[in-house]
Amino acid sequence: MIVLANYHIRVIIIKAQLMLGFLFLFSGCTKNRIETTIIGNTMGTTYLVKLILENDSLDYKNIQQGIDSVLNTVNRHMSTWDPKSEISMFNFSNSILPFVASESLIDIMRSSLDISKKTDGLFDVTVYELMRLWGFGPNPKSGIPTMDEVKSVLQSSGYENIKIENGTLIKKNKNLKLDLNAIAKGYGVDKVFDYVKKQGYNDIFIEIGGEVRCSGKNKRNQKWTIGIENPISKNDIKSNICGILDLEAGAVATSGNYRNFTNLAGDIIGHTLNPKTGFPIITDVLSVTVLAKSCMLADSWATALMVMNFGNGYQYVKNNPEIEAIWLLKEKENQNRYFSLSSNIPIRDTIYPIR
Repeated sequence: MIVLANYHIRVIIIKAQLMLGFLFLFSGCTKNRIETTIIGNTMGTTYLVKLILENDSLDYKNIQQGIDSVLNTVNRHMSTWDPKSEISMFNFSNSILPFVASESLIDIMRSSLDISKKTDGLFDVTVYELMRLWGFGPNPKSGIPTMDEVKSVLQSSGYENIKIENGTLIKKNKNLKLDLNAIAKGYGVDKVFDYVKKQGYNDIFIEIGGEVRCSGKNKRNQKWTIGIENPISKNDIKSNICGILDLEAGAVATSGNYRNFTNLAGDIIGHTLNPKTGFPIITDVLSVTVLAKSCMLADSWATALMVMNFGNGYQYVKNNPEIEAIWLLKEKENQNRYFSLSSNIPIRDTIYPIR
């Protein structure tokens, strides 16, 4: 997960638990730069907005109401936990007729399908029933699924089984259902960022459940300092943070298999599933952190790269100028951890070697 860190004598830790992890915040202060923090709940987790002002003129109540309104709109369109949401109505329509969709849903589906095509289906939002089969999401099933059950679900999923046409979504299989969890939080971050920008603010930090987008400088007039969470390990309790990024503009998202899991018949199953095989991944990749201009892009690509092995993921990133990536890997022989970077990313204070 992502960690915002601004150093001073005291440490403020804000726990923002979601599918992947926690957010840790370290605060400082500088004269004539006033920091306002807005915190709330959304998408089953928390959000955090930091705005830097030159005076104390912020209308806190109106700004928070605006942020909540933006996020409530995102939830009304994309929450599978809300049976009255737009995506829930689409999922349970059991029809192959065109479904008239909102501009928001069309936008996020267009981006999702684009990444699905670029990754040959390793990123796929048609996995609602697959996630449910493995014990995740609303109304999860119990027990380890059989091969026949997995094969049955795969017959109705796959990004090729849905298309966008004239403002509508069309299923090719009536049983297809969408799960936007791998991209919706990033989309929400971008929407809040756009809203705050339109209010005239430039020094901004937005976080939803660990997905981050920022611009400008923090209250010490320095770049925002964002740390990468150190995944849980029985043998490694060095630090909660394994590396730090300094960011002035852009978005960062991390995907990993170390936070969200389910216990099926005594077996611990990680939440990262291969949408093509229908089974949880087995990988030496502990986490992938993606840097991009938009949080929606960073969020979705972090999920996609987590499904791939390091070698394949590295090639995808090198061929995609829109993103950069940081992998945290472990050696098979001795379980030692190390970083690998797609480019000369300025990561500092790493507790593991870079190779």
